[in-house]
Amino acid sequence: MPEPGASDSTDGPAGPENHPLVAAVLPLVERVGGRVVTVDEMGPADVPLHWEGEPVAAVRLPNEGSAGTAGLAGLLDDLAGELGGPLAELPRAEKQRAVRLLEERGAFHYRKSAETVAEALGVTRFTVYNYLNRSRG
Repeated sequence: MPEPGASDSTDGPAGPENHPLVAAVLPLVERVGGRVVTVDEMGPADVPLHWEGEPVAAVRLPNEGSAGTAGLAGLLDDLAGELGGPLAELPRAEKQRAVRLLEERGAFHYRKSAETVAEALGVTRFTVYNYLNRSRG
């Protein structure tokens, strides 16, 4: 059996997912919505996985960018992509839906989240609170 991280001449170099440490933590990483990235892809916000003192891969947690993008910014970016464009350009009903989705995804647990969401949607903080109350009622 080849050493961890060794290459197999038929398949090319072994990826980090073939390393025993990565294989051991992969179910947990997937359960929390993260993903394993190579050492070359690793950014400052990623969690390095070391084996015998050497990094073999890293875990990128959800809503973390390679430059340490805040979780709320990641949620807003993901939602804009999901809804097909800038959140500020959405019609009112879609903005209400966006607030509901953001709440479901934990966006309002971040500090000053209502202000940040309001700015992204192009509405006031008061409007965001109204949308939240409407979705909860």
